Amino acid sequence: MSLLSSFKKRSTLDAAIKQVAQARKSEGSKAEQLYKGAYQGFASVIADHLIVSEALYHWGFALLHEARSQQAQQAIEIYEDAISKFSFCLLTAPNYLGAAIDGGVAFMELARISPDSAKPELYKFAEDFFEKAGAIQKGSAAYNLACIYALRGDQDACLKALQTAREFGSLPDEQNILQDPDMAAVVGSQWFKDFLEELRKQPAAEDEIKEQTIDVEPRFKLEKKEDFDYYSK
Repeated sequence: MSLLSSFKKRSTLDAAIKQVAQARKSEGSKAEQLYKGAYQGFASVIADHLIVSEALYHWGFALLHEARSQQAQQAIEIYEDAISKFSFCLLTAPNYLGAAIDGGVAFMELARISPDSAKPELYKFAEDFFEKAGAIQKGSAAYNLACIYALRGDQDACLKALQTAREFGSLPDEQNILQDPDMAAVVGSQWFKDFLEELRKQPAAEDEIKEQTIDVEPRFKLEKKEDFDYYSK
């Protein structure tokens, strides 16, 4: 691909990403039009192999947010489309963390609006995505996994995942945890109350900036042995 063609695709991708941002702030037919325009932009970008994974991720990201504004039946189709984009993104870029996390989120949200009989399998698919995210960056999806364990009633695994999330800085604040419907089954448990109490006692991390002296002087000196005229023959 020529430099000019690559630049055009980058511009197209940036424009599509901006359309998604505008669509998220819009409603009704205007939002729908913006989403469709963005999808056309994403599609044109992946006609070649450069920046394909980024286009796929943002395409899936847009679909994920559009699904949240739709009625259940239509949302199911959009969630499935988003998941396919995240999956394809991970095929082209196996270490794309955002695709791994948001793919799991899409499965979780799809499970919420699906029949009870379909939920266990969808949670398992979400778990696979979150474990993939954890393999890419340890602890990045630990809280998401805690939510799955809470929904399954696996309290030991839930606590362990919450502790991992705290350790790696991916734990939401207390209010968000308490309001999370996925955690509703465990918030009344004594171990969960103990975890929150321990969390409240944990001192705030303080950033320590250590000044380092940089030695800009060379550790050796050139010793001039003799004069030499580079212009003489």
